[in-house]
Amino acid sequence: MKGIRWRYTRLPSQVEDAVSGKESEGEEEEAAAAPAPPPEDPVEPQLAEASQVLGALEIRQLSLHLPSRVIGHPWHLAFSTSRDGFSLRSLYRQMESCSGPVLLVLRDQDGQVFKWTGHNSFFVKGDLDSLMMGSGSGQFGLWLDGDLYHGGSHPCATFNNEVLARQEQFCIKELEAWVLS
Repeated sequence: MKGIRWRYTRLPSQVEDAVSGKESEGEEEEAAAAPAPPPEDPVEPQLAEASQVLGALEIRQLSLHLPSRVIGHPWHLAFSTSRDGFSLRSLYRQMESCSGPVLLVLRDQDGQVFKWTGHNSFFVKGDLDSLMMGSGSGQFGLWLDGDLYHGGSHPCATFNNEVLARQEQFCIKELEAWVLS
């Protein structure tokens, strides 16, 4: 049986969303002749609190990739480093009573936000010293230390991903865990 290949998808930033120039006349004629695709009408999630990591545009884009079982459910902030501190033990303690899918988002010291893949099954290993997601060849797709201060990202076989930050090793600026139910 062939393995399924997953990939991390970067959401476009506001800068990338800006129109960079006019289309050529030929492209305008093609666009006018072709019917426009029906607009996507996702149910935007309602956040119980404001996110320090995700903006409104990113939340809308993520809502297009949510599993159907969580569409329309509010997002509850179960853990935030700005509120609960930088501690993996605190993250585990806060998440202990939570059930349902969880969206983990973080921003590193370079302002990079790791985006949700949208179509994968996460393979997670956690202990009191670290939290790891994805693996292959002795590397983790995402690794967070017990203080939730240092992290790392490497290409891994589980998700067939590239490094998720500008550098393989980084410092975490903010981390949030949202329960999607």
